[in-house]
Amino acid sequence: MLIGKNLSLFRILKITWKIDLLMIGFCGLVYLLDTYWLLSFKLPIAFPALMGTAIAFFIGFNNNQAYNRWWEARMIWGGIVNDSRSLARNLVAYTSDNHAAKRIVRRHIGFLYALTASLRKYKQDENHLQYITSDDIEKLKFISHIPNGLLSIQAQEIKDLRAKQQITDFEFTILNRLIENLCDAMGKSERINNTVFPINYLFFTKLFIWLFIALITMATNSVGAAAIILGWVMGFVFNTINLNGLNLMNPFEHQPSGVPISSITRNIEINLLQEIGADNIPDPLPVIHGEYIL
Repeated sequence: MLIGKNLSLFRILKITWKIDLLMIGFCGLVYLLDTYWLLSFKLPIAFPALMGTAIAFFIGFNNNQAYNRWWEARMIWGGIVNDSRSLARNLVAYTSDNHAAKRIVRRHIGFLYALTASLRKYKQDENHLQYITSDDIEKLKFISHIPNGLLSIQAQEIKDLRAKQQITDFEFTILNRLIENLCDAMGKSERINNTVFPINYLFFTKLFIWLFIALITMATNSVGAAAIILGWVMGFVFNTINLNGLNLMNPFEHQPSGVPISSITRNIEINLLQEIGADNIPDPLPVIHGEYIL
């Protein structure tokens, strides 16, 4: 997630340099064709202006839907933060079995690392292993979905605490509801992560932007080669706005504009380890290049 108030020139160029080169080359080609092939064709400036207005509405719709996906993802993980703290606090307060409470809290941290790796599609991430027991590892060998498997183990251990009368029925209900909330948040995150944004919106938006760039270049042909720069400027505006939306469509990707679930997981880890009085508390993840967190 970007945290600075302004984007550096380096960040802007890193995002747009490829599309900028393509647009300059494209505008140059359109200018040459319009100058030396379509000699008698003069395109009214009102035509691309009207088309630009229509494209702006189209991009606005895409960006609005993309931001809604990003904001929903951030809200979901805000709920995970609250439920994680409540789970650890209630376990420490309710049960007299401190070892079981610490084991469940540490396993929950493992669940968060496993969920982060699953959402970001890390294929060989084993951060969760440091927080689960050897028995848990054996149980997970036959489970394809590690985060869900860890929640099942959590539910079973909370059930065992009730059977041993380490917690009351009321306390069991509260703890079990928190596990259900975490499962619900996991499912919502996976729904966003696995739902592809409709390809027809993305395809036609890009197609219309490039058509608009060509028309702008042709309509401003009267100013000479400067039409190439004018076409690039208008294309830069529309393509950059469109790229902003594209970067938000997949909020769990490992990229600066995504939801910083790695940093959120680390912060929860710190909070929970402090709750159970653990040693060797890790530091928060650093800000990368002074611009964003992941």
